[in-house]
Amino acid sequence: MKNLFSIIFILTITTLSAQDFSVATFSEKWENSKSYLLQIAQSMPEEKYDYKPTEREMSFKEQLLHIQQNMNWLGKTYFEADIKDEKVENSNKEALLKSISTSFDAVKNAVIKTPDSTLVDKVDFFAGKKTKLQILNLLQDHVTHHRGQLIVYLNLNNIKPPKYVGW
Repeated sequence: MKNLFSIIFILTITTLSAQDFSVATFSEKWENSKSYLLQIAQSMPEEKYDYKPTEREMSFKEQLLHIQQNMNWLGKTYFEADIKDEKVENSNKEALLKSISTSFDAVKNAVIKTPDSTLVDKVDFFAGKKTKLQILNLLQDHVTHHRGQLIVYLNLNNIKPPKYVGW
């Protein structure tokens, strides 16, 4: 009986933890993440978009494209985001930022349609089965990781990064 109680308790806590996170919570953070990334991208002059601190690193522009490609892949694959495959590698700064903004919006719109109750559903991922909640965390974490690198690129070019935007 004691073991049964323990199992029920653990399952309840796990369920409640998953329910603490909602699509609305993600949506607010995602919108701020979008705004902050676009401010950072806007801060770098277009003529410095090919800047990279070392040969083995991506350029500023390649970082932005990488963020977008990952967002598009995860959004389409796991949340059925309506994202058009457009080639923006050779785009100017304005077109690239518009395209990134569109990708953020498409992911957000797809996630908004996702019922909170399905965030615990497991999906196939190259690193093994993951919940949709884990995919949402990965989406945000990936943007944050590469955005941090972009901030370093700005600083290395004596450009003051925009003030941090959190929640």
